[in-house]
Amino acid sequence: MLIDFFYTLRAAKLPVSVKEYLTLLEAMQADVVGPRNPDACTMDDFYYLSRTALVKDEKHFDKFDRAFAAYFKGVEMLADFTKPIPADWLRKEMERLLSDEQKANAPKMDWDELMETLKKRLEEQKGRHEGGSKWIGTGGTSPFGNGGQNPQGIRIGGKGGNKSAVKVWEQRAYKDYDDSQELGTRNIKMALRRLRKFAREGHEDELDLDGTIRRTAANAGYLDIKMQPERHNNVKVLLLMDVGGTMDEHIARVEELFSATKNELKHLEYYYFHNCVYDFMWKNNRRRYAEKFPTWDIIRKYNKDYKLIFVGDATMSPYEILQPGGSVEYNNEEAGAEWLQRLTHAFPKFAWINPEPQGVWQYRQSISIVQQIMGHRMFPLTLKGLEDAMRQLSK
Repeated sequence: MLIDFFYTLRAAKLPVSVKEYLTLLEAMQADVVGPRNPDACTMDDFYYLSRTALVKDEKHFDKFDRAFAAYFKGVEMLADFTKPIPADWLRKEMERLLSDEQKANAPKMDWDELMETLKKRLEEQKGRHEGGSKWIGTGGTSPFGNGGQNPQGIRIGGKGGNKSAVKVWEQRAYKDYDDSQELGTRNIKMALRRLRKFAREGHEDELDLDGTIRRTAANAGYLDIKMQPERHNNVKVLLLMDVGGTMDEHIARVEELFSATKNELKHLEYYYFHNCVYDFMWKNNRRRYAEKFPTWDIIRKYNKDYKLIFVGDATMSPYEILQPGGSVEYNNEEAGAEWLQRLTHAFPKFAWINPEPQGVWQYRQSISIVQQIMGHRMFPLTLKGLEDAMRQLSK
């Protein structure tokens, strides 16, 4: 019964063998979470069993999650809420087509009003709801739920579509960018080389082995040693990368950039953030809650000679930048704008690289805000954009 599931994983380019597939079937037949006891088996149980049996390297977990979700459509895992909400309330069963007038009249609230109204809805709502402009549910223009149209709401369950949620009520799992990604072009590497600077340090000279061999061969075998100035790559880069959410659309290009950066720059330090930088960042997305790096520590750890590069689409609710508690994931004590300003003051040579097409920047309020904080040092993730960014950092 799971043969189509197996082919779905193979289509997602997961290295799943027939032997591993048979191992999963044996586990099902042994009633580990098998169909003989359906009341004791949940989709979560099957997810973890199949991932354990089929995936042997955690770098493939993200691909597995996507293939699993594509095959078992409609299955959504929600975090525990302070007040229990049945998952089927939040499951999208229909698409509602709203007129332009309805979208324009969708209720807008400020931050405090939005959070207070959600609290009241949780206390008042007794059943599932679809459409409309008030209750938590799917479709419609309500600020709460998913699958509808509202310029600034709280997404509960479902997938984001309009990139305008000010809070997301669910636990997220992000994937580390792959720094071993094979590049289809050398253009990114060539652009990054503009940043490389070599200086004479340590010993004044070092042996030029290739030159020595050529000279010796040309001199009929008599040893002729050639020396050359010792060279070191002095460029130091602190790379901060947005991950998850709307950045999922740009994974391939960001991985190419990340691979080229690690290949070209000897002194590279990198961290992840989501949407906007706050009081902590992380290096491993699987352990981002267990292994946090306070932003203050990062600022103090690296000297001013590090060049700071942000990589992100800057696409989010303006509250996430300007409002304490505005993060979609937790209640940050200080606004993201405060942390962005601290970072740019600590590292005077900085730039923001944006994978979003430059033509849409003017239509995203959050991008305009970040551009202002960055002193308009925002560049598109294109060959020319990278060259301009490297030129800016080399000044």
